[in-house]
Amino acid sequence: MTDLKHSPIHDRHVALGAKMADFGGWSMPIEYPGGGVVAEHTAVRERVGLFDVSHLGKARVSGPGAADFVNACLTNDLRRIGPGQAQYTMCCTESGGVVDDLIQYLRGDEDVFLIPNAANTARVVELLAAAAPEGVVVEDLHDSYGVLAVQGPRSDEVLTRLGLPVDHDYMSFVETEWDGLPVIVCRTGYTGERGYEIVPAWDVTGSVWDALAAAVAEEGGLPAGLGARDTLRTEMGYPLHGNDLSLDITPVMAGAAWAVGWDKEGFWGKETLTAQRAAKESPLMRGLVVTGRGIPRSHCAVRDASGAVVGEVTSGTFSPTRKQGIALALLDRSVTLGDEVVVDVRGRDVPATVTKPPFVEAGVRSS
Repeated sequence: MTDLKHSPIHDRHVALGAKMADFGGWSMPIEYPGGGVVAEHTAVRERVGLFDVSHLGKARVSGPGAADFVNACLTNDLRRIGPGQAQYTMCCTESGGVVDDLIQYLRGDEDVFLIPNAANTARVVELLAAAAPEGVVVEDLHDSYGVLAVQGPRSDEVLTRLGLPVDHDYMSFVETEWDGLPVIVCRTGYTGERGYEIVPAWDVTGSVWDALAAAVAEEGGLPAGLGARDTLRTEMGYPLHGNDLSLDITPVMAGAAWAVGWDKEGFWGKETLTAQRAAKESPLMRGLVVTGRGIPRSHCAVRDASGAVVGEVTSGTFSPTRKQGIALALLDRSVTLGDEVVVDVRGRDVPATVTKPPFVEAGVRSS
């Protein structure tokens, strides 16, 4: 993994004995010794977990009219929120495909902070920079900040131990200080549980991690790797770019039309997506709950009762909470909720029921 980029706390993961893997060109922890994915997943659902997600991108769009410019490019409508709030959005091509899904932090009319996915940051920055009007600056700040996620029912207690703000609304953020150092604390996450994402400067991320790790341990929690992050997000039906969203899977197909500002004057891909939404012919993302034995994986074919192929799994895993296989699948519109289908798992038919995610109840919006 010598050619992979390292997070600012790579040494902490190595010292903990983490199993490392390539995520978007970054060497990141999959799991830690002492229980692995299931233990880490359970800690997040029941107590609290600490993730290093510093591989995620960071970018800034600033200058006169910056917010209006971003709003004319990305799918969601920034006018739905105000300064100090965050919003899920997508960067699409004119043909409707998804270049990336990301979180946009609205600081003000002239300042928008973006968190794209690791592998797509350069492309998103490139597209925005090419389209930016005079006076609007697009900066790639990938290596300027770390990102640490504290997720789980005891997240507030962890942050309170560090004197960090809690109790702000879901999808809002506070720019504050920890130990005299500037940090952004946003009530967001990718697990479905109440939690926060903390964005410190790159070179102080280690100090913030050490303090959070101590507080998480005091609350009975664990450091958690990207393996648990994947099982947690799949249980919630949250999409992963490259699997459930892609240049071939549009927001309409992925069930993410709620993150599109349809009434906006324009955004990249609006004409194509509006036509696709009206036609109601494209496949749709659904959930699958396995009723037999087997774990569906991406690219597994899905067949209906007659044996006809009606779609394909985009993300599949074993749900530690439900203790059974679950999946997201792109299915023909002929398939409806409650239908029984079979998933081809390595040549073996595994029965499953079509459902609407999330697969578990969680406390993401709890007050």
